[in-house]
Amino acid sequence: MKKSYLYIILITFSIGCANNSESNTSITFHKTHEAKKANAPFSDAVQVGNLYFLSGQVGMDHTSRTLVTGGIKKETEQTLENIKAVLKHHDMDMDNVVKCTVILSDINDFAAFSEVYKEYFPQKPARTTFAAKGLAVGAKIEIECIAAKSK
Repeated sequence: MKKSYLYIILITFSIGCANNSESNTSITFHKTHEAKKANAPFSDAVQVGNLYFLSGQVGMDHTSRTLVTGGIKKETEQTLENIKAVLKHHDMDMDNVVKCTVILSDINDFAAFSEVYKEYFPQKPARTTFAAKGLAVGAKIEIECIAAKSK
């Protein structure tokens, strides 16, 4: 499954780069907006032309660095608020999101997660959702996004 997931990301990345009219598209690995994540082994966002590839977010309260309590709905809300914070750092909002990949720890949480998700994305970006056996820090959900910024 991991190989399939990486393959999808590479295809998406390649298409984005191929469709860019600039001949020399630069890649920018943006520093995090959270001081506590400054030494993390990944970027919160990587920019290629006008596309921003956001790293996965979980339902972690970034002030306490702990998962929020209250189940899948609360974790989904926090996850989406964390995505909003990354987008805001790059002068974007949820309307800029064109694709989401959602990983649930339990596919039975699909309906409850989707109920919250649709409140944040009325524009209905493309979405892939699947379940995995375990997520980082024991999270119930992780969401990564691709956003497009108008020039």
